[in-house]
Amino acid sequence: MDNKSTFKGTIISIQPRIRLTRSFDEASHTYLGYAIKIAGTIDAEETNFSIGIGKAAQAKFNFKVNDVISGECLPVLDPDMEPVDYYKVSKLAKVSVGEQGSLSAPWELAPPELEVYRERGHRRLAARTYDSKCSSCMWGARMPVEIIVDNWNPRGRRKHRFETFCYGPLSCKLYKAGPNRKVEGRNGMVYVEEDWVDEANVAHRGMEE
Repeated sequence: MDNKSTFKGTIISIQPRIRLTRSFDEASHTYLGYAIKIAGTIDAEETNFSIGIGKAAQAKFNFKVNDVISGECLPVLDPDMEPVDYYKVSKLAKVSVGEQGSLSAPWELAPPELEVYRERGHRRLAARTYDSKCSSCMWGARMPVEIIVDNWNPRGRRKHRFETFCYGPLSCKLYKAGPNRKVEGRNGMVYVEEDWVDEANVAHRGMEE
């Protein structure tokens, strides 16, 4: 793990890097930084890959889609707990500033601070819609989810999956919610996260916000 991989490439997406913990009808977020998808090379192999950086690094470089960046990184130890392939990035640099990306949906600007995402709140986003239309949008997010199956025994069995969300304007024409999400609980119980949860999360925003 001491030998870091060297990478260089063009940013094709930069989104919030957030972990979601579910315990039946309760949910909490851990704000890790930003997830950057790159088309380029890692250890001289040409491929698409993703790296995780902290909020301080993004504040320093103000990365956006189409910028070319380079650095060194390590593969994540637990892929269930991270939305990226690599993290612990060092020697990070902006090689060149790219052309401006899309100014409308999907928005490809430099993403805002993590506090903005927390304040805005999210709605569930259909995975197929995320993959086909929203994967480059700064308001999209693909979160690793850890489910505490028995909320009376938080150290007990846990399950993992990924869920996709939208922090974007409520008026976005690309948006599709997808099916309600279900969370397994103790003794075979299942919690269904109904539409009102999303509505409450974003009730403080207007349609264009």
